[in-house]
Amino acid sequence: MKLSKIHHVAYRCKDAKETVEWYVKHLNMDFVLAIAEDQVPSTKAPDPYMHVFLDAGQGNVLAFFELPNSPEMGRDENTPGWVQHIAFEVDSMQTLEDTRKRLLSAGIGVIGPTNHTIFKSIYFFDPNGHRLELAVNTGTPEMYKKLDECKWDMLNEWAQTKRAPKHAAWMHAQEFTG
Repeated sequence: MKLSKIHHVAYRCKDAKETVEWYVKHLNMDFVLAIAEDQVPSTKAPDPYMHVFLDAGQGNVLAFFELPNSPEMGRDENTPGWVQHIAFEVDSMQTLEDTRKRLLSAGIGVIGPTNHTIFKSIYFFDPNGHRLELAVNTGTPEMYKKLDECKWDMLNEWAQTKRAPKHAAWMHAQEFTG
């Protein structure tokens, strides 16, 4: 079997309407679908929900569930806040910088741009506390080839040592040295 694509990725939200309006306003996503039931189709559990779907471009769909009868939404406190995030690709550095300025003007805190060598990105949070990343690719074919050639060596070394292998340390050298 070979997967054809991700159908959708679903997260929880605090307020479906606020979430849809935020993504439409700040990330220019289209609101494409809403599904609501009083019972969960897969488990048959009585648990009302609103399930909303947003177009993230090129057939990618980001979805959210509002669950009014569940305890207040939280996050995995054992995982650092920077780990779990949704990264979206943008077409240019200009788009990245323009979006950064728009988000800042709207009072949304932004980190970056961060230089990952093969891409540059900014980070911010949606109204539900989900960390988001906007990234623009900046790598060359040579860079991607170099990374492809060492990926298994890096993974195998990590599996043995649980220490960061240095095969691709060049990616963040500029970010860490100033």
